[in-house]
Amino acid sequence: MQADCTQITYHQTEAFSKIVTDYLDGAEGLRPFYEHPVNLQGIHAAIQARRQFSQNRQLLVSELKLQYQNIPVPVKLEQNIESLADGSTFTVTTAHQPNIFTGPIYFVYKILHAIKLAAVLSKEFPACKFVPVYYMGSEDADLDELGSITVNGRKYTWQTNQTGAVGRMKVDANFIALILELNGQLGVEQFGEELVNIFKQCYRKGITIQQATLELVNTLFGAYGLVVLIPDNANLKKAFNPVVEKELREGFSHMAVSDTIGALGQNYKVQAGGRELNLFYLLDDKRERLEKDGDKYFVKSLQLEWTQEEILNELEENPERFSGNVILRGAFQETVLPNIAFIGGGGELAYWLELKKVFKAVAIPYPVLVLRNSFLVMDDQWRRKISAIGFNGSDIFKPEQELLDIVVERYSDKQFELNGELSRIEDFYSGIKEMAVRIDSTLSDHVDALKTKTVKRLLQLEKKMKSAEKRKFAVQLVQIQKLKEALFPNNNLQERVENLSGFYAKYGSEIVDVLLDNSLSLEQGFCLLTLK
Repeated sequence: MQADCTQITYHQTEAFSKIVTDYLDGAEGLRPFYEHPVNLQGIHAAIQARRQFSQNRQLLVSELKLQYQNIPVPVKLEQNIESLADGSTFTVTTAHQPNIFTGPIYFVYKILHAIKLAAVLSKEFPACKFVPVYYMGSEDADLDELGSITVNGRKYTWQTNQTGAVGRMKVDANFIALILELNGQLGVEQFGEELVNIFKQCYRKGITIQQATLELVNTLFGAYGLVVLIPDNANLKKAFNPVVEKELREGFSHMAVSDTIGALGQNYKVQAGGRELNLFYLLDDKRERLEKDGDKYFVKSLQLEWTQEEILNELEENPERFSGNVILRGAFQETVLPNIAFIGGGGELAYWLELKKVFKAVAIPYPVLVLRNSFLVMDDQWRRKISAIGFNGSDIFKPEQELLDIVVERYSDKQFELNGELSRIEDFYSGIKEMAVRIDSTLSDHVDALKTKTVKRLLQLEKKMKSAEKRKFAVQLVQIQKLKEALFPNNNLQERVENLSGFYAKYGSEIVDVLLDNSLSLEQGFCLLTLK
């Protein structure tokens, strides 16, 4: 399969927030909110900071080996796991919840970005080794978000009565039925049956979603050396106990993040506000807020109550029951992994920019923040249609009516804009105003009002003339509508809606290699990927 990648800037897509584009631009106003720039110098600084941090690498390696003990481990992955015991090995990490069937395709882009960056850094810093890691946010309880996928415009939803952390939920009969339903759509494509068989192998009845996700991601990316880490692990969490204890005693993270939110919120939308205690309590199929009132700790929905001594004893005996929310999740990740770069989407980067003081409060190294790669994947036929209409790559991100305006202005042989005439109106009323003021100065406002009324009516006329001309381009409008529907599902970026399945079923596993080949490392750009 041949592929062509045209890079455009994130600005040109008009689909990313100001905080993201300012971060990419290195805006001075954001500089206090992160530690390292996104370049090789920043990576070097992150490595040096990481070397100063005491880390139990043997614990990480032993827990990973236990995690992988019952599934096939490719040679490169096995080597990467072993290498994590070495002090000169560092990780490049991306994180995501265990969306069923991997969720929106940007999940794949994040993982491939981690793989590409780790490979590039291994060449740039030959004395070190870099391992790509997918950190699974398996304790997320938002099934509404994690339990649906869209394949070629069709939505599939897992109907289950299970509650709590999605990673702890189990594949049930409804999930198996969902795979069979997917097969009806994917099976007609060349590689559809191959993909459905992978789903059947990974999502077996009774298996947890986090284990199934581990096996699926390992099947798709394990050969590239990608390490998957499931952090819902008592031994790993025990290593984070000092930070959780500090949170229980002092509520330090809320204080650390409050000042940052105030400063950041002056110019940007705040992503995550946090609470007095940024912890959840996990018990079986429940994940509920842990709250504090005076000297008591509560999980009100479970009717649980502790004194401080009792809650600290509970932490020591059952560390797996404590789960940080978005404010503390990153600190846990960076405690158990020897990480130097974190790859995330725009929303993730926005909340990580709030966390620098949280990391500082517990002396955990803060990584280089890298915006994940983005792609718009299209068949060659769509690229030809874009060119035939007369658009360039960045044009297609504009709304339908703006695209039609471009077509009309480019191809219409009629003049329908009144710019020149309006300037003559200005001159006309200026002359009248001069005459009127000579007679009576109080007539000035009256002339201005007449001019405003006339210009308003002329602009309405211009709008009607333009609409009339647009109707002559009905064929082009239909082409634009079909283009937008195909490449921007639900008027959104393709990567935020469509699942990998539609592309894999059509192109096979080669689509993963093509995406990896066209992934950037520390450069930041949006790729329009044409498949031929």
